[in-house]
Amino acid sequence: MRKSVIVFVLLALSVQNPQRVEAGAFATEVTQLLNHAQLVMQYICQGQQLANELNMYADMIKNSRTLSAHTFGAIMNDLNALAGIVQGGRALAYSLGNLDQLFRQTYPGYGYNAGAYYLQYRNWSQTSLDTTLGTLRAAGLQGQQLQSEQAVLNSLRSSLQGTDGRLEAIHALGDISEQQVEQLMKLRELMMADMSSKQAYQAAIIQQQAASEAAAQRFFTYAPATSDGQTFGPGWH
Repeated sequence: MRKSVIVFVLLALSVQNPQRVEAGAFATEVTQLLNHAQLVMQYICQGQQLANELNMYADMIKNSRTLSAHTFGAIMNDLNALAGIVQGGRALAYSLGNLDQLFRQTYPGYGYNAGAYYLQYRNWSQTSLDTTLGTLRAAGLQGQQLQSEQAVLNSLRSSLQGTDGRLEAIHALGDISEQQVEQLMKLRELMMADMSSKQAYQAAIIQQQAASEAAAQRFFTYAPATSDGQTFGPGWH
């Protein structure tokens, strides 16, 4: 390629500047032609270098573009909705602010309360049922949220497929990672609701056993009242 360019330049200069053929003059012209050819080759190299630099700048600009819009889920709204739906009736929900106090009031532990066992049993069973119902509601709500989450995933998929630079791809992957964290948070909340239901049931069973044992102990250790020896007959005394 380089030799072809030099020959073309030599021919062009020789045609444009015809002169007498002399030994010394011909040598001088050849030297000048070679100098011009060398200069042209330098310009060509500089042009190629400039083109490479322009391509580098274009690549830098492409890879420095950010995503036009990020995609995030409504995580706080979903978590608040889940925390609220598990509260209902006498449920021992994990989101209650006075959970510790309410648990101790509902399940006081080993003890005997004469004449109120059926009322306590009703409270224990109702608390367990309401807590289980709250867990089922939370699972149902998460099932409804799957539709909106699918829309978020479709948007993330479109963003990832439409990326044209490294920075855009990194941002798209960051959005996907954020969505994974949101899903883990929802999973943790559903697990807490499930744990609340199981522990409420377990506490109800243990409390019933404890109350039964306390009533049995009271029965077998009962002692009649001691008489003071005074008797009462008919009439006024």
